[in-house]
Amino acid sequence: MKVALVLSLALIGVASAARAEVPPARQGELRDFVSQDCGSCHGMTRNGGLGSPLTVQAMRELGDEALVATILDGRPGTPMPPWRGLLTEPEAQWIVKHLKGDVP
Repeated sequence: MKVALVLSLALIGVASAARAEVPPARQGELRDFVSQDCGSCHGMTRNGGLGSPLTVQAMRELGDEALVATILDGRPGTPMPPWRGLLTEPEAQWIVKHLKGDVP
């Protein structure tokens, strides 16, 4: 019983951390990151280039978890680098929401 309670509390903590708010100032930095850093490969209009398109339509066809993993861990064997050292998981989740048009 105690193990189940501890496990439940741990899972709640993980879920809460994953949904952590990204402060407004950081959101602005992340918008710039998407425009500049992502745009350098995915196109400044996000219609594709060296990397695949990052349009709302293209992003909506992909699962959030897969996109977050790609942002954080990159894609081995491709030019897509891992950003885990510069971005947290909540920030990567925010970027996915931004790319899908769920947040401005």
